[in-house]
Amino acid sequence: MEMFCYQCQETAKNQGCTVRGVCGKEPEVAALQDLLIWSLKGLSYYAIAARQKGASTAEADLFVAEGLFTTITNANFDSARFVELVKRAVTLRDGLKAQAGEDSIQAAPDMAAWTPRSWTIDELVAKGATVGVRSDTNLNEDVRSLRELLIYGLKGLAAYTHHAYMLDHRDDSLLFFLQEALLETTNDQATGDELTALVLKAGKMGVTGMALLDKANTQTYGNPEPTQVNIGVHPGPAILISGHDLHDLKELLEQTKDKGVNVYTHGEMLPANAYPAFKKYAHLVGNYGGSWWHQQEEFDKFGGAILLTTNCLVKPRDSYLGRLFTTGPAGYPGVPHIADRPAGGKKDFGPVIAKALQSESPVQLEKGTIPIGFAHATVLSVADKVIAAVKSGALKRFVVMAGCDGRHKERQYFTDVAKSLPQDTIILTAGCAKYRYNKLDLGDIGGIPRVLDAGQCNDSYSLVVVALKLAEAFGVSHPNELPISYDIGWYEQKAVIVLLALLSLGVKNIRLGPTLPAFVSPNVLKVLVKNFDIKPTTTVEADVAAIAAGK
Repeated sequence: MEMFCYQCQETAKNQGCTVRGVCGKEPEVAALQDLLIWSLKGLSYYAIAARQKGASTAEADLFVAEGLFTTITNANFDSARFVELVKRAVTLRDGLKAQAGEDSIQAAPDMAAWTPRSWTIDELVAKGATVGVRSDTNLNEDVRSLRELLIYGLKGLAAYTHHAYMLDHRDDSLLFFLQEALLETTNDQATGDELTALVLKAGKMGVTGMALLDKANTQTYGNPEPTQVNIGVHPGPAILISGHDLHDLKELLEQTKDKGVNVYTHGEMLPANAYPAFKKYAHLVGNYGGSWWHQQEEFDKFGGAILLTTNCLVKPRDSYLGRLFTTGPAGYPGVPHIADRPAGGKKDFGPVIAKALQSESPVQLEKGTIPIGFAHATVLSVADKVIAAVKSGALKRFVVMAGCDGRHKERQYFTDVAKSLPQDTIILTAGCAKYRYNKLDLGDIGGIPRVLDAGQCNDSYSLVVVALKLAEAFGVSHPNELPISYDIGWYEQKAVIVLLALLSLGVKNIRLGPTLPAFVSPNVLKVLVKNFDIKPTTTVEADVAAIAAGK
């Protein structure tokens, strides 16, 4: 069976995975994910129609975000889970038909009318194979490119929005936009200009979504503080929590209090150590390992129980398969899944804790500490020092090196750029891209560390806030007039919404690497280059020289 997927940076030959995903996704799962996206478009059709007639669509609205989230690269590889998600999409869709009205039913497209005969995997996979990215062979390639760019941005927006909703911070306009934009990707009358405008609107909604999640996190856990995080190990049974979900971490810490279990963060959970609410837990003892793509080796050596909360899951090795658990949008065949929390309740991490209590101490990978906690509140609290350093000439340029890490050897570029940047340069970072340089000793400028880590990928919002506030402080009309350069690494769809957010704010001169997205057609790329001066990363020497020169 052939598949086609090109949503991530590591897609085969930078063209598309057709036999098996580089991420490990099998063709069966790829087809089911395509079917889920198509089914979510059908659900959106009826949700929009029902809402226009005054019906409540809250359950369907949040489910669209949840469904999109599960299709992000490296989130879920479990065919059975996708069967259930498609079934729920169809059930919710059909439950809205009566409220949508007879006129909507009569005009319903196939995605809003299709119902399988038997719900077998074979039947669903066969249908999924007919509704994927390249199913319409007559579609203009630029239109296809813009549709996919939009959908991948929506996946990232859905992830951030879903996190905020789990913390009871809501903005229904985000959920409504997900549906409206999904439905527009089925509109054969939409022009390239209209789709381009919608892509930029997705970026604008991305800013709103990241601001909502920032508010949710900081109001729930406090503003991150500058923190030196231990990267060594402590003796005793342990749990390693990876992914992005801070709500899961909070409940896990509560349930492991006084149990004799140490908890370590991994990957994108590292920033949790900077929040005041988590510092009160003495058994949150530090961070273990690096970014997601090292996890097979790191999970093997960890020895304790491992909880994967969102995306960034790599095919497990047999050596730790019996110690791995998933929850939320994450899933893998044969791996125990911690169920969603019931209304008003909490998740039950009992099985994870029980497994941890049977484990030995982790194998030590490294020693020392790394600095984190430089989100917008922290940076702006020392804005006077930053401004003084710029005016004195001690600080000449900021370089935003946010985004994702990945397996490609070309990503050594980001480490070498960090090492090669002039000493009067500060790196602003967020996301797992930081693991390429956050353990280097790059020094400081007047007490300000040369690497300011704002947090997770969604905390790229902090970098936007900092740029806007600095522009205000320096009396310039736009951050493009500041000494700020952008050298972004991307891997998956949350990085896509961050990029679209920057574009929606008019940010120009962004370097993007290690490759440009395969789903961006040559003509769409020309538009991005013309309007925003997006460019690929080149050599370390050439890019560092250009950055130092403000180009």
